[in-house]
This record gives sequence, C-alpha cells and structure tokens, in this order.
Amino acid sequence: MRGRIATLMMHTSPLDQAGIGDAGGMNIYVVESALKMAAAGVDVDIYTRATDPYLPKIVEIAPGVTVRHIEAGPFKGLTKEELPTQMGALTHGVMEVFNSLPKNYYKILHSHYWISGQLGWMLSERTSIPLVHTMHTMARVKNLHMADQESPEPEIRAIGEEQIVKNAAALIANTDSEAASLVSLYGACPDTVFVVAPGVDLKRFTVGAGKAAARVKLDIAPDAQMITFVGRVQPHKGPEVLVRAVAEMLTHSPHMRAKLALVIIGGASGAGSAEPERLKDLAKFLGVDDVIHFMPPIAREDLPDWYRASDLVCVPSYSESFGLVALEAQACGTPVVATAIGGLRTAVADGISGSLVDGHDPRAWSAVISRLLADPARRITLSLGAISHAANFGWESTARRTLDVYDWVLSRGEETSIKLAQ
Repeated sequence: MRGRIATLMMHTSPLDQAGIGDAGGMNIYVVESALKMAAAGVDVDIYTRATDPYLPKIVEIAPGVTVRHIEAGPFKGLTKEELPTQMGALTHGVMEVFNSLPKNYYKILHSHYWISGQLGWMLSERTSIPLVHTMHTMARVKNLHMADQESPEPEIRAIGEEQIVKNAAALIANTDSEAASLVSLYGACPDTVFVVAPGVDLKRFTVGAGKAAARVKLDIAPDAQMITFVGRVQPHKGPEVLVRAVAEMLTHSPHMRAKLALVIIGGASGAGSAEPERLKDLAKFLGVDDVIHFMPPIAREDLPDWYRASDLVCVPSYSESFGLVALEAQACGTPVVATAIGGLRTAVADGISGSLVDGHDPRAWSAVISRLLADPARRITLSLGAISHAANFGWESTARRTLDVYDWVLSRGEETSIKLAQ
C-alpha cells in the first residue's frame, strides 16, 4: 500500500507517558506501529484531543509520523468517560482539518478504542474513507472479569462498540481470543476480523549487560528477591493481588522478609486516582509495607533496566487484550507470571517463558511466585525461553500485517466500485 493513514486516538495522546492516567499499552502500540509504517513508506497522521491550549497544532514525532491536536471541549477536567459528550465538537474539529487538505488525502481511517471508533464511524460516513478499528479493550469482556473494587463498564459503551463493529470495514484483534469475543459478544462478521499481534521493540528491550549490571546501576542488592509490577495502578490491572500474595508468602515463609521486594511501578488512572493510597494502606494493614515499594512511571528508555533487575515480572490483570509489559519483560530475559486470560495466553508461553495462573486467588499467586523464587535453575530455563518467545514478536510484523488489512479493505472498495459501474 502507498498513501497516508489518519489514525484516531482521542482519549489519550501518543505524546503522553505510558503508565499515567489513561496512557498505557495502546499509546505504545499506536506510536510504534506508525513509526514502522512510515519506514515502509506509508505516512501516518495521529489525531488526538488537545488537553492544553499551548500545545502546537501539529507535532512531528518522526519523518512520516505527525500528531494533530484537535480542540474539542474544555482543555482540562474532562474525563475519558465524559468524552462522548464532545463527539460533535470532535467531529467538527477533525472535519475542519480534513476540509483543508487535498482530496483523497487519506486512504484509510484507523480508530483505536471505542470513543475514537464512534468518531471514525461519523467521519467515514461523511468522507467515504473506509474505517478500520482496533478495540484494545471491550466493555462486555471487562464486565465478565471484574476486580472486587471495580465498577462495571456502562451499557452505553457496549452499545457504542456494537455500532462500530457493524459499521467498520474491518476489525483488528490482538489475539485469536479477542477475535472470538468480537464475534460471540458483538456479532462481528468473522470475514472482517483480522488478528494482528502487537510487538515489542527488540532493539530497546534486550538482555543487555544482564541482571547483575542492572542491579548495580539501580542500586538494588544483588541477593534481593525482586518481583515487579509495571502498569497503571487500577483495580483491573490487579496490583492488589500481588500485595495480598506477598502477605501470604511472608505468613508461610517469614524468613523471606529480609530479601523480598515487590516493586509497583505506575501511576493512578482515571476513576482509580485513590488506588495507590488504598494499596499503601492495605499493605500497612497486612504488615507488608516494609517490602512493598511504590514508584512513579519509569521513562521507556529506563524501563529495560528495571525488567532486567527483576527476578520475576507479574501481570495479574483481570482482562488484557494482549499485555505489552509481559512481552517487554521477556525480551529482557525476565520470566513472567501472568493471569491465564485473554491475550496474556499469547503473550506468555506457559511453562516456557513464564507461568500462567488461573484466577486471582492470592494463595495461588503466592504458591507460583514462591516456587519460582526458590528455584534459580528453573528461572534460568524460563529466562532463555522468554528471550526466544519474545523474539517472535516485533513491531515490523505488526505494521506489515496491519498494512495487509488496509490493502484488503481498499481492494474490496475497488471491487464494489467496479460492480456499481457495471
């Protein structure tokens, strides 16, 4: 394919730090895919809502990748949940830009997350540019797998997602599991659902100089038993499971206290702004606050050292469309313990690159983590498997397969045009 793509991600910016607010794996996914598409000769404009009046209207991330800020609603104080009220303003803002550009400037609209999908549907209707959509998360899937402290996703979101499924020319799912959910829970036509796995930056996330060097660099004791959580600190990501699992471990093996460290790296997110403080209070109540360390989000260039320094990286999410943290950690040679759910079944090769745990019982997590910490030889074997498994995923492949979906959509459009002409 040759041409230019308009990517829509309105509720969070590709310029935001992952791990803070609503910024997470999707931000990384959009930027990395765009960079690889641009390298292949397909330019990408990423449209996002301006959250600061002083932001430049256009920011070039790299040659061929541009961020366009759209003014819609108040700059500050508008939550992700309130953003659908600004759909008219978003449509107007993007159409203003579209109308200022040459005809047929964009070949494809590609929206990410349901709010942008609603916008993409409107824009596609007005411009006849075909819409490709990636859900990333889905209301009906999340509501099937909720944490105790979590509120269900509103039905209005599920309805909005169903409308996108009905009107998009193609849907991109991260895994076979997500593709199946689109068909079974949203009535998607299987012929229009394509599986494109996310990737990992295999040049940044590497074994590097190894664990010992990373611990020296970060001033971490060489004999510490370090388990790490990286992500937004919200109930759905499951950090509470790890806090309670650590308490279980120390109840049964109090001798571990001197060396054990659970490091939780990330910031508060959305409605869960009080979650970090709640977890700190819980840790204190359980008597494990001395071994649990909370850290703000780490810059991506520094994250590999934290993965390398860890004995295990844990991803106890209640649902996960894929799990980029799991892939990044494995690429750095660190085994992963993750929930056996959704995309994590693909991101982690159970028994080869890490361990998958059924459910969120802290006792089960405690047992799996304790066994691995007590068995350095097993961790070395899993480390080798982790490196090998992660090597199968690269952003070049993600971009190439996404471009194949675009080609399929455009070819269908040409066939339709020919039939109408006849």
